[in-house]
Amino acid sequence: MADENTNEIKPTEGAAAGAPVAAGAHAPKAGFAGRGNRDRRGGGRGGRPGGGRRGGDDRRSEFAQKLIGIRRVARVMAGGRRFNFSAALVLGDKKGRVGVGLGKAADTAQAIEKATRAAKRAMIQVNLTKTRSIPHNIEAKFCASRVEIRPSAGRGLVAGSSVRTVLELAGVSDVTAKLLSRSKNPVNNARAAIEALKKVSMK
Repeated sequence: MADENTNEIKPTEGAAAGAPVAAGAHAPKAGFAGRGNRDRRGGGRGGRPGGGRRGGDDRRSEFAQKLIGIRRVARVMAGGRRFNFSAALVLGDKKGRVGVGLGKAADTAQAIEKATRAAKRAMIQVNLTKTRSIPHNIEAKFCASRVEIRPSAGRGLVAGSSVRTVLELAGVSDVTAKLLSRSKNPVNNARAAIEALKKVSMK
């Protein structure tokens, strides 16, 4: 009986002895799964569209923009009033190119996007001197706004209201700007500055 038990136990021991081999056979699968997880994690990091976002940021950083006015406007309709947002901004590359745009939409983000496209379409190229100033005095009027811009060497940029924003984003320096009207409308003041800069812009 002992021998039979022994004989019965030996195959069991053999199976047990073979168990590590089976475990060893499964070990590469576990290692492969671990590598797969690492590959998946690494692929996730490498697959993030970070490069695309950087490229998009570079394209967006070509122009600097600044809001000069955003307001809510209402339109009366048969069912009541419908509200929209109107945005005005100045867009420029600080190298002589500048533009003013208006956009209106039901959402502020869409209004700003429309204003950006309008500013790009209306962009002008200012002919700057070597000191990033203007060659002579310029003056222009838009609606009720009237502005005068004079070159002033060594004084930097002296301006106020939205006229300063236009000149900054255009890259103009060493000038003095003066609003000759009493208009407080920032959009009209900015457009008056654009009209003045058109007199020294490249055709």
